[in-house]
Amino acid sequence: MKTLYCCFFCLLLAAGVSGQSIKGYTYKTALGVKVLDGAGITLKSFMNSNTAIEGVGFFWRQGFRITGLYEIHGNISGAPGLKWYVGPGAHIGFYNKDYFSGSTTAGVDGVLGLDFKVNGAPINFSIDWQPSFEFASNRGFISGWGGIAVRYTF
Repeated sequence: MKTLYCCFFCLLLAAGVSGQSIKGYTYKTALGVKVLDGAGITLKSFMNSNTAIEGVGFFWRQGFRITGLYEIHGNISGAPGLKWYVGPGAHIGFYNKDYFSGSTTAGVDGVLGLDFKVNGAPINFSIDWQPSFEFASNRGFISGWGGIAVRYTF
């Protein structure tokens, strides 16, 4: 999985340094999928040019998790269409009966990532790390959330 992250990051950088104009590199809302150790549906919407909210419904072998994130974006100089983002969030998780006795949990999240809008196409890619803290017995800090998203922009 680390190799996949490195390849995706290099692809984003190579595509971002093409030197084209900023026109076509922005979007208001995007809907798509996010993958890591499962699959999720992601909806991201910008409130202004530097802040967005993202919702993720994630399905994986242990259950289902709904996450809401507030993201602060910044441009990366010399890389049109490529932005970094960071922010807080929260989640609620529903575990299968085989994991943690089928419990429901809640927690707080952080997010750190890169977001790339393809020039002239309604496609957006992102890669992020989403550490979280779950308030449930035997849970605590979890560092394995995040993923790679592919979204349709409109």
